[in-house]
Amino acid sequence: MTSEPRAQVASSFTIIKGAMIEETYAVFGAWDFSLSKRENLDRLRTKNYIGASSATWLRDVAKVMNRRFQPEERDRPLVMLAKRGLDIEEWKPLLLWHITRDEFLVRDFVETWLFKAYEDGMYRITSLDAERYLTCIHSRGAVTEHAWSDQTTKRVAAGLLKICTDFGLLRGSSDRQFASYHLPDQSFLYVLHAIRAETGSPAKAITSRDWRLYLMRQSDVERELLRLHQFRKLNYEVAGSLVELSLPSKSAAEYAEVMVA
Repeated sequence: MTSEPRAQVASSFTIIKGAMIEETYAVFGAWDFSLSKRENLDRLRTKNYIGASSATWLRDVAKVMNRRFQPEERDRPLVMLAKRGLDIEEWKPLLLWHITRDEFLVRDFVETWLFKAYEDGMYRITSLDAERYLTCIHSRGAVTEHAWSDQTTKRVAAGLLKICTDFGLLRGSSDRQFASYHLPDQSFLYVLHAIRAETGSPAKAITSRDWRLYLMRQSDVERELLRLHQFRKLNYEVAGSLVELSLPSKSAAEYAEVMVA
C-alpha cells in the first residue's frame, strides 16, 4: 500500500464502482453524527436502509464511502445538506467538488483532458480517448496502488466517462458528447465559498482551475459573478487588476446552513 497522500492516489476501485450519487445522498441522509464513521457504515451494512440490490453492492457502497469521505470533518456540510433535504440536483455538483478533493482521477481527468477537449470543440468522446489519457497520469504525480492490467485500464476509462455522464458533464452511452451544463446558483455560491477559502484571494478564486470541474472558463465565472451581483447575491467589483468580492457567508460550511434555512 502506498504511503502517498490520498489526493495523489489513482484508485481503480472507486472509479470502477462509479459516482454513487443516489446511494451517497441516501447514506448521508440517514447519517447519525452521534456515531462514528465506522459505526454509521456498520449500521448501513446491517440494515441496508438504502435498499441495495445485493450484499455485494451494499459492501461496495460502504467501502467507497469509507475511502471517499470524511463526514466528521471536511465533508460535514455535504452530509448536513443531504440530511436536511437539499434538492439532489443542487447537491450533486457539491458532491463532485467534495469527491475531487482527494479523488485524483476524477479531478485530473476533468480539469486537464476533458476541459481541453471541451475547449477544442471535440464532438465525440470514446473509452479509447480516456484510455490514452490514463497512459500519462504518472507524469502528473498520480500513484497507483498496484499495476493495472489492460482490462482494468479499460474498466477505469469506461468508469471515468460514466462518472462524467452521471454528473451531467457528458451525455450518451458508448460515444459520448458534451452536455449543456449549468451550475445552479446555490451550488455555484457554495463552490465559490470553498474555492475562495482554498485560494485565499478573490482574483485567485476567479481564475482557479477547479471551475473546470464544471466546464467553466474564467469568462463564464466572471459572467456568473456579474449576474449574481445584479441580483444582490454577492458583491463583485473590478477596477483594473483590483478585484473586490464579498460573499454571503464566511465559509462554505456557513453558507450550507443558509442553503437549507
